Amino acid sequence: MVSGHYKKYLGVNCAMSGGAVVVRCFSVIKRKMTMTHICMIAAAVFFLFPMSLVADEPGEEQIELGRKVSFDSMKGNCLACHMMSGGEQPGNFGPPLIQMKARFPERSVLHRQIWDATEKNPKSIMPPFGKHGILSEEEMDAVVDYMYAL
Repeated sequence: MVSGHYKKYLGVNCAMSGGAVVVRCFSVIKRKMTMTHICMIAAAVFFLFPMSLVADEPGEEQIELGRKVSFDSMKGNCLACHMMSGGEQPGNFGPPLIQMKARFPERSVLHRQIWDATEKNPKSIMPPFGKHGILSEEEMDAVVDYMYAL
C-alpha cells in the first residue's frame, strides 16, 4: 500500500514508501539519465579513484624524514628503548620495532600509540610524543610512515 507521499527525482514522482513503487521509480530515473550524466560519473570514478590510492602511499622523502626523527636523540629517540632496523646500539627496554604493519594493521592505532602510549597502558614509560608536543603532527605522520616501512 502506497502512503501517498511523493517526492520528485529528475522529473519523476516517486513514492516515499512502498518497496515496489520505489524500485519502479528508480528504474524510470535510471532510464532518464543522459549520456552526459554517465560520462561525468565515469570520469569522476576514473580520475578520483586512482588518486586516492596514490595519496595513501608515502613518498621516499616522508619515510626518510620519519627515519631521521626516529633516530634523532632530541626528537623521537626510538633507539633509546627499541631495536630498529638500521639503528646502532639499540635499547632493549621496549619491544623491537619490526613488522609494524602486521602488529598495527590500522595506521590510526599506531599513530595513537606514538601520540600517547598511556591511553592504552597507563603505566607505560614511553613519552607521549604528540600529547606533550615533542613531535609536530608532520613529524608524527612521518614516523608512522617510517614504522610502516619497517
